[in-house]
Amino acid sequence: MKARFQDLTSIDFYQNKKQVKWLVFLVSFLIGTGSIWYTNNLVSELRERENRQIQLLSSALEYAATTSENLTFINQEIIQQNHSIPIIMVDSEGTPLEFRNITFKKNASSSDSLKTLEKELQEMQEEYDPITLQEADVRVFYRNSELLTNLRFYPYIQLAVILVFGALAYALFNQSKIAEQNRVWAGLTKETAHQLGTPIASLMAWIDYLRNSPVWEENKEIIQEMDKDVVKLRMVTERFSSIGSKPVIQPENLYQVIEETISYLRPRISTKVDLSIHSDAKDLDALMNKPLFEWVIENICKNAVDAMKGKGSIRIEILQDSDKYVIVDITDTGKGIEKKNFKKVFYPGFSTRQRGWGLGLTLAKRIVEGYHGGKIFVKNSELGKGTTFRIMLLGNLEDASQFITEGILEY
Repeated sequence: MKARFQDLTSIDFYQNKKQVKWLVFLVSFLIGTGSIWYTNNLVSELRERENRQIQLLSSALEYAATTSENLTFINQEIIQQNHSIPIIMVDSEGTPLEFRNITFKKNASSSDSLKTLEKELQEMQEEYDPITLQEADVRVFYRNSELLTNLRFYPYIQLAVILVFGALAYALFNQSKIAEQNRVWAGLTKETAHQLGTPIASLMAWIDYLRNSPVWEENKEIIQEMDKDVVKLRMVTERFSSIGSKPVIQPENLYQVIEETISYLRPRISTKVDLSIHSDAKDLDALMNKPLFEWVIENICKNAVDAMKGKGSIRIEILQDSDKYVIVDITDTGKGIEKKNFKKVFYPGFSTRQRGWGLGLTLAKRIVEGYHGGKIFVKNSELGKGTTFRIMLLGNLEDASQFITEGILEY
């Protein structure tokens, strides 16, 4: 029993939220179905009881019509006690003789009242066969009481309320969880930036010392590469510091930004990986925060290198989609992604690597969609052949201003 409980508590609800949604829906459906079944049983019992009551009332009316005995008890305790079941008694020609529990419009005229009776009579004929009083030559028409009618629809209303409440509760819980995750992300990244500040400042001082030392001439290229890495660390720190704040979004030359990023990556990845950029127009501008967008390109390219195990090609294609978006397609020749995981690859903690954290693509999605008002998704992938990620960025400053106003770019 304890082992089963541990298995239940170890379920990753975030990774399996689709299954959780269906589980919640199934439980709600079972509750609603059970409620409908139980209420329908009650309705059946009440219908039988009302039918017996009408039969008793009809028998009492027939008895009253054929006897001259004192009928006070029958009249008061049976006939007059019907306060809920609508009935209409008609003669052999169908003319209403008497009725009970029929609702008329306020201040209705005689003709309006007659129309109401005719309408009620027609509904009663469709619902139940009349009871014929042979001795009095009278037929008694009736239908279900308002209580019974309302009770028939109650479980469906109850089911709808349960589903609406469940959907609302799930949406509020989901939004609360997202807000909490955002606060954690912002706090974690800012603390990381703070912790990186001290060693980076120290490394900068050491590089300055090496520049002015006798070893400079002999190790010039090495020290320059070290300096590039320190500059990169400063940029990473700035990126972390940007999380939680509204970034500066401005037009940048897309080809130039990607080329700078690739130039930095080339000497730091396997020499067996061919990195190439292709664009019909090298003057395309996109609205971005340059340090954050470079982070996205780096993350996707590094994931591609891992997927190819350090051997293959990465092709980056820049396209003009429309007046609103510009497109960046990043295609690798790696192991590919299963179609069922196209969306999961962006979930926190999802990773195909044994020691992967599963945060790179999550950050990429947050940066592109949360900060830039763009889109990022797996365009296509084939197992054993490779994957194409598509990034769509806004190309119009007015569109970006709309996103900023709506708070989409705020974290």
